[in-house]
Amino acid sequence: MSTQTFKKSERLKSRKTISRLFNREGNSFGKYPLRLVFMEIEESESPIQFTVSVSKRKFKRAVDRNRVKRQIREAYRLNKAPLFEKLKQSGKKYAWMVIFTGSELPDYQQVEKAMKKILAKFEA
Repeated sequence: MSTQTFKKSERLKSRKTISRLFNREGNSFGKYPLRLVFMEIEESESPIQFTVSVSKRKFKRAVDRNRVKRQIREAYRLNKAPLFEKLKQSGKKYAWMVIFTGSELPDYQQVEKAMKKILAKFEA
């Protein structure tokens, strides 16, 4: 199934766009332990450009931060298909940054549950 990939064009890497997310242009809401910061953009080939952030203050070890990032990306990749279909029909494009706000290492089920809630709230 090709909709369950996470292509390079879906990654949010532009420093300019990321800084715009936090300079009063972006909106946000949270479903513990995740927080979504998003804004509508024009210059994208993908319906959503996505990136993840995990606090260095809460997780000192890089392996722990990377593990949490992998879990979040995987939960997003597996559950994004319905939202992508809806956005392709509407023609809107968004930049997303998901920030992990928890203070201890989560298990995958907890991350996936929060990601599903975020995707459902964003669809509504």
